[in-house]
Amino acid sequence: MVRAAGRYQRRRGDHYAAGITYFTVLSLFPLLMVGFAVAGFVLSRNPQWLTDIQDKIVQNIPGEAGGQINDLIHQAVESRTGVGSVGLVTGAYAGLGWIGNLRAALTEQWDQPTEQRNWFVAKLSDLMALIGLFLAILVSLGLSVLASGGLITTLLERLRVHETTSAKILITVASLLLAVLANWAVFVWIIARLPLHPVTFRSAARAAMIAAIVFEAFKQLASVILRSVVNGPAGVVFGPIIGLMVFSYFTARIILFATAWAATASENEVPADIPPPAPAIIRPRMTGPGLSSGAGAAWFGAGAFVGALLSTLRRR
Repeated sequence: MVRAAGRYQRRRGDHYAAGITYFTVLSLFPLLMVGFAVAGFVLSRNPQWLTDIQDKIVQNIPGEAGGQINDLIHQAVESRTGVGSVGLVTGAYAGLGWIGNLRAALTEQWDQPTEQRNWFVAKLSDLMALIGLFLAILVSLGLSVLASGGLITTLLERLRVHETTSAKILITVASLLLAVLANWAVFVWIIARLPLHPVTFRSAARAAMIAAIVFEAFKQLASVILRSVVNGPAGVVFGPIIGLMVFSYFTARIILFATAWAATASENEVPADIPPPAPAIIRPRMTGPGLSSGAGAAWFGAGAFVGALLSTLRRR
């Protein structure tokens, strides 16, 4: 935990989480444009569906609000080609920016060297990573459908198990387990395959499981908090976009911290690169036997005594 927290802080985890949140919100609007365009194409080929939807809107939303929604549907059908084209172009730009920032953040947490790559090669690699992530999300959505409880309820009904308290507890526990498994499938792919230098699934599996459990707990808590926030007057206008930003930011932090956990695990420790010492310079020196300070003082005193003795004899 301490090593992961240190790596997360040194590698600017919060900074990258904020960048991921920005690109997530930015890519939401092109996705909505593409969704409106797809709905427009579907409704244009099925006039009966369009009539049924308009009738339902008039029945449930009477007055001017229902008419405005019907006008929006007509505009979506009429401008489906232009809206879809603009949505695809801006969605591709925002999506590649999102996946590029996410890969850079994960690479930083793994403390991997970053190399300058060709722009077209980098974008192609980001596109392939985005497609792989979408496939992983599809697997997760399939498991989430099972986690919704509908299939489990159907199986219990076919087994003629009555909806007792124990059956409800079984459905809740099974749904949570399947939801955690769905989250784990996506997180393993993100942690192991999205960095610029992919690592093994084994190194990311344990960290992904921790992230899946924390994310599911956060999702359950966030659903309760956001439900209470959106019901307020200000929440009706600002609640959805603020909720999306907060949810995306904390999700990105969970993913990056789990990546730092995997990168600092014992089996992934990389020996420190100790630089070699500077080259040694050898200079030969010729030195003779020297005198100590005590011996030098003794010889100096003896020389002075002999000099004084010879001087006295010479005077006589």
